[in-house]
Amino acid sequence: MQALRVAPKIHYFDTFKEFNEEFKLGKNDLLVTNEFIYEPYVKPLGIETNVIFQEKFGQGEPSDEMIDNMKKEMDKFSFDRIVAFGGGTIVDICKILALDVPPQSYKLFTGEVPPKKIKKLVVIPTTCGTGSEVTNVAISELKPLNTKKGIAVEETYADEAVLIPEPVTGLPFKFFVTSSIDALIHAIESFLSPKATPFTEMYSIQAIKMIMAGYKEIVEKGEEERKKHLREFLLASNYAGIAFGNAGCAAVHALSYSIGAKYHVPHGEANYQFFTEVFKMYMRKDPEGKIQRANKIFADILGCKADVTVYDELEKFLGKLIKKQPLKEYGMKEAEIDEFTKLTVDNQQRLLANNYVFLEDSEIHEIFANLW
Repeated sequence: MQALRVAPKIHYFDTFKEFNEEFKLGKNDLLVTNEFIYEPYVKPLGIETNVIFQEKFGQGEPSDEMIDNMKKEMDKFSFDRIVAFGGGTIVDICKILALDVPPQSYKLFTGEVPPKKIKKLVVIPTTCGTGSEVTNVAISELKPLNTKKGIAVEETYADEAVLIPEPVTGLPFKFFVTSSIDALIHAIESFLSPKATPFTEMYSIQAIKMIMAGYKEIVEKGEEERKKHLREFLLASNYAGIAFGNAGCAAVHALSYSIGAKYHVPHGEANYQFFTEVFKMYMRKDPEGKIQRANKIFADILGCKADVTVYDELEKFLGKLIKKQPLKEYGMKEAEIDEFTKLTVDNQQRLLANNYVFLEDSEIHEIFANLW
């Protein structure tokens, strides 16, 4: 049994300038980023390289339509290496663009076209959430299929993962919170996954402790306090990425894709809506198993009992950072509870296989209903 694998080489620099001094971007590279990132961090360095601004091809989460259009633009350049410098959308798209992309990219996600990597890939995350720089997971909305789906194959690993706290400084507070909560969920879901090992558990636990410690400082001292802890949040996101890249994520992610695809709720925010409700269901089904260890981790940090009430306390605590709201506030209709349950069961078995305990269709339905 494989206990741990970290496929990309991991690098750390304090600034983008330091990164470029070692990686030396040039005419044989394609930089995929956002203009608001390019202007302060890349342009002042006078780097001559090929550039694509992702926002010119659509807003929000990745979609097959966005990938297809960026592929057409990419084909105008000659290069050997893609540098993904941005958030989760850019990173996931570039994992696909590094492949031999067919005219309809969604066929890579459905398995109709086998993946073949043809470009080197360097990933520099500008959020502290996805951990995608060290995983082979890429997620996209597939418009022809009216769903979100992931691909996780050898070919979608980056070659180099680069951590730079500098560009995370400008992340708006809401996106800082939703991205870091996403990392927290990666950490705890991978901890409870049946694929977890002592090595992945070590990364999961450390990520949870670092993120929650940072949150306590922010709750106590205010939003600006986060800027003192960006290095820790970035590292925690990376640790959580290593953990879930090996052990997988589970039902929280599986259920969240429904509102992400239909109502374009940002990934971290969508996960946040389902987080504690899924764990309360786990507690109802098997409160005596490994989840007791998870309960104790949160209880020790929050100073509360390590029983079913810990998730009520966690919900209250996270609510001090960002408000949780009913799914109907995003536009979800009550009639869609049945539809989203079926879509989750039909399309997200890759994730549901990693659940702490098996969830019946009726229990997935109940989670949607409780949150509606």
